Amino acid sequence: SVETHKESVTEAMPGDNVGFHVKHIAAKDVRRGYVASNAQNDPAKEAADFTAQVIVLNHPGEISNGYTPVLDCHTAHVSCKFAEIYTKIDRRSGKELESAPKSIKTGDAALVLMQPSRPLCVEAYTEYPPLGRFVIRDLRQTVAVGVIKTVTKRTGQGKVTKAAQKKEGA
Repeated sequence: SVETHKESVTEAMPGDNVGFHVKHIAAKDVRRGYVASNAQNDPAKEAADFTAQVIVLNHPGEISNGYTPVLDCHTAHVSCKFAEIYTKIDRRSGKELESAPKSIKTGDAALVLMQPSRPLCVEAYTEYPPLGRFVIRDLRQTVAVGVIKTVTKRTGQGKVTKAAQKKEGA
């Protein structure tokens, strides 16, 4: 059921603050960063890694492969490793300036392969904008911002609810 201010509603419009209940899932089982989706049509899955365009806003040193700051995306707050910096690009045009740079610094933009340290659900910005934008925080400040270009989803089954098990058995 979908509710707004503890009153059941048939539909919600963009901008409405809603809560919803799912059969056989307790509120205590839902944690920060979880994503609800349609299981039949493009279900949300954990990301194994993703390629992102990152713009470094304010970092005192240089960022190189292996750097592991905290990434804030939608409601998730997860450490992500800069596995590989593919290219340094022009912020405005998106043209490649340098291939496989050793590091990037304040003011630079780059295409980067990132690997989350814990389960994280993200999507490409072109498909689902709210799940495709992120902020990188370190040293108690915002270090960089970015958008996700592509996602490699982790294979394997997620948690199957009792209702889904009954439906499969029927």
